[in-house]
Amino acid sequence: MTPDQFAKATGATPVQVADLERFRAMVEQTNAVMNLVGPATLPQFWSRHALDSAQLLRLEPQVKTWADLGAGAGFPGVVLAILLKDAPGAKVWLIDSLAKRCRFLQEAVDALGLPAEVVNARAESLNLSVEVVTARACAPMTRLLGFAEPYFRKGARGLFLKGESAEAELNEARKSWSFDPELLPSASDLRGRVVRIRRLSRAR
Repeated sequence: MTPDQFAKATGATPVQVADLERFRAMVEQTNAVMNLVGPATLPQFWSRHALDSAQLLRLEPQVKTWADLGAGAGFPGVVLAILLKDAPGAKVWLIDSLAKRCRFLQEAVDALGLPAEVVNARAESLNLSVEVVTARACAPMTRLLGFAEPYFRKGARGLFLKGESAEAELNEARKSWSFDPELLPSASDLRGRVVRIRRLSRAR
């Protein structure tokens, strides 16, 4: 996928594509000294990382406040912040427990002037109110729902990027959690799924 193809698929503006290209270069440069993403995935940045992240806005186009748990390299959180940069009231929380990843995320937020806040903490320790909590490649669903539970308690819903094991992970998670899931096809990978969860509580 090229930047032009990404723009056509998502409706991204030239300014947003330019910001994403700057972010791509930052990821590539930092990846040489710190493992942010698999090096083999960098040539597929626009499909594997940018489109994979951007599809969440197509599913929740009215949402302005997001929390990205285990934000890592900034997918999906930084991409969402780039696409929401000019939206009034937009804010993306980029949460990661690893200080060096947070330093990279802060550099990206500062360089691109993003409506985002980087938090170096364990996701489940925070008390944030957001509309949607999200994550990609953070943890298996059972653990991920534990990280996300405080956000659900404050009214959030979940939108999680998962691979082909999504259904098996949900089945395992049902042993510990009660929730209403919806499995949606991924726009970036035929094997992938986006898991939407609207309600979450401990299983009885």
